[in-house]
Amino acid sequence: MFSVKLNGKVALVTGAGRGIGKAIAQGLADCGARVAVNDIDPKTAGLTASLLPGAAKSYSADVSDAAAVETMIDRIMDDFERLDILINNAGIEPHASILEMTDEQWRMTLDVNLSAAFYTSRAAGRIMRERGEGVIVNIASIAGHNIPLRNRSSYVASKAGLIGFTRECAREFAAYGIRVNAVCPGVIETEMTQNLRQNPEQMAKWLADIPQGRLGQPDDVVGLVLFLCSDASRYLTGQAINVDGGKVML
Repeated sequence: MFSVKLNGKVALVTGAGRGIGKAIAQGLADCGARVAVNDIDPKTAGLTASLLPGAAKSYSADVSDAAAVETMIDRIMDDFERLDILINNAGIEPHASILEMTDEQWRMTLDVNLSAAFYTSRAAGRIMRERGEGVIVNIASIAGHNIPLRNRSSYVASKAGLIGFTRECAREFAAYGIRVNAVCPGVIETEMTQNLRQNPEQMAKWLADIPQGRLGQPDDVVGLVLFLCSDASRYLTGQAINVDGGKVML
């Protein structure tokens, strides 16, 4: 489906057991990359890996745990002996008003959506620095821009933080030949957005602001991710690119 060539590359995709992460893992494998499939659920990680062409392995780890990330990266290096691409996709989206949100919900959202990207980027960045090249793509959200999402304050804060982290990471890592960019999807038809899509009134309002008049599909995100992983984007770093049918125009 995609013509990008990533033969010989090794890619780690976090949260790849389902949804956008699973589609990205499939796209990378279809383009010749060997994929390390991460998910906190070993069953979904294993299932995704089993569906990929070529060499793929699954790694069950909680990426919001710094020690677990270091152990996973060590295992990936033992298995593949290199790491060229990191896709920080793992994420959660709890629904609660600010007044009703618990401390645990707030901390967990920032841990999974933001701190995890720091842990994986730090570990992978040290490896990529030794090779003098690498690519990191953070899956953020248009929620990280000025897009109102009622009862999702922790999600919005984490994605805004991820966009900011992407830019600072790109500045620091450029000296090592590592490019860092963010992809900001709108509403994509996955399990995570199922509740939103089941509200006809809310969906009508959302669709009215999308010039293309439709929701996104996982493959709409995959194409951009593959471009960012390829040499075709070699002069592109520190960007947060919206994939939203035109809903956000900055």
